[in-house]
Amino acid sequence: MGILEIILIAIGLSMDAFAVSVTLGLSVKKLKMKEVLLPGIYFGSFQALMPLVGYFSGVYFASKIHFLDHWIAFVLLALIGGKMIKDSFEKDEEKVKGNPFQFVTLLLLAVATSIDALAVGVAFAFLDVAIWTTILIIGFTTFCISLIGVKVGNICGAKYKSKAEFLGGAVLVLLGFKILIEHLFFH
Repeated sequence: MGILEIILIAIGLSMDAFAVSVTLGLSVKKLKMKEVLLPGIYFGSFQALMPLVGYFSGVYFASKIHFLDHWIAFVLLALIGGKMIKDSFEKDEEKVKGNPFQFVTLLLLAVATSIDALAVGVAFAFLDVAIWTTILIIGFTTFCISLIGVKVGNICGAKYKSKAEFLGGAVLVLLGFKILIEHLFFH
């Protein structure tokens, strides 16, 4: 898997964090540096950690099911991407209550937005991926996109939340198809 594909996966995975970051930005009238950085730190860390956990779990099982690896990668990416696309069409009237920048709140949000990254990590176990470089790219990309999300939310509101989630889901689905097609026809 090439660097461009990893960057696209990182962007796709970070769209949930972007959407939540936009919501966090909406909850504050005047942003402080701490409120801009904290979501990026939490979301970036968990988006990097979860694929690593998934990868090592997948490596354990990879030798037992290697003949299905391309199908597993395709199904996981297609399901995750499809869910993101579906979620982008749902009306989200959820308001952030209390202080959304508290440790427990950010921790729960970070876990919730990175579950899909766990499944992608499992898919990575079946692909030719330099996992340490990959998780650094995913973590850094999510960190940066989360910073942007907080600022966008604070400035523009929720206008771009569903569009970002749709785009991220579409990228993951298309990459799943690419992996499947490459393996079936060019491997």
